[in-house]
Amino acid sequence: MSYNVAIVGATGNVGHEMLNILAEREFPVNEVYAIASRRSLGVEVSFGDKKLKCHDLEQFDFSKCDFALMSAGGDISKKWSPKIAAQGCLVIDNSSAWRYDMDVPLIVPEVNAGAVEGFAKKNIIANPNCSTAQLVVALKPLHEAATIRRVVVSTYQSVSGAGKEAMDELWTQTKGVFVTDEPTPQIFTKQIAFNCIPHIDSFMEDGSTREEWKMVAETKKILDPKIKLTATCVRVPVFVGHAEAVTIEFEKPISADEARNIMRDAPGLLVIDKPEDGGYITPVECVGEYATYVSRIREDSTVENGLNLWVVSDNLRKGAALNTVQIAETMINRRLVKAREAA
Repeated sequence: MSYNVAIVGATGNVGHEMLNILAEREFPVNEVYAIASRRSLGVEVSFGDKKLKCHDLEQFDFSKCDFALMSAGGDISKKWSPKIAAQGCLVIDNSSAWRYDMDVPLIVPEVNAGAVEGFAKKNIIANPNCSTAQLVVALKPLHEAATIRRVVVSTYQSVSGAGKEAMDELWTQTKGVFVTDEPTPQIFTKQIAFNCIPHIDSFMEDGSTREEWKMVAETKKILDPKIKLTATCVRVPVFVGHAEAVTIEFEKPISADEARNIMRDAPGLLVIDKPEDGGYITPVECVGEYATYVSRIREDSTVENGLNLWVVSDNLRKGAALNTVQIAETMINRRLVKAREAA
């Protein structure tokens, strides 16, 4: 059985990755449609060894599709996702537009695949924030083993999380530093080349940023509302790959060795953890990979039942495109979507 899939936002970073991953994983497609704004009409994007011409979002007939994988931004998703869903096409959205709607499941398949059963209320499923996705994949098996009480996380987030223009700004500023051009911030609030910026998304009344709030709200919705979490989210001069330094406090005792063994057997995780030079994973090494990597697993002597972790993942993949495709695969495996071709 094969399915018709629309990629909405096909010309963006995540849209490109969605197309790549559909091809790599040999997703059972009948037809794939690249969808973008009217100004991208006719622009070609790659899908495996094929070239697809972009269709205009406003003119496209979604009634012929089984899945719409959305990565076109929150405002577009708020306007178009209900319209697409009403045509019988399941929307899996990568923006923040639907994550906090109680009638929309927020899914990371390795963590809460069973929650997809609630999709029928709006025919929309939400993909979490990139920094949350990799975090909860690491937390899930540990929570099952020893019950997490509190998490403190500091993120080191690559510029690709802010889009192609952000990547271009890092590249331009980096070159400019070496030819004495003054780095002029446009996408970011301060120079990003050779710098770190402790500010992602807008500020909220309590002094936290919306990115930090997202990690709190999404971890509670996906994993457990009882977990306390505090985050500091930082943009760093890395093109692709998010890293997180995570401190976890548990209700029950758990050793570093126990945690390593648990995570080695957990879906979606790869443990690379040797206390030696290079015995850990960095963002550069995770690019293009499916896994969430865990390193630097050690006991935290400052709290009772505490562990420290280093968590790294390709944010364009597990943090966005891969997780979206995995949700579609979950729907197929659970026989919750019937292909139009066979209907």
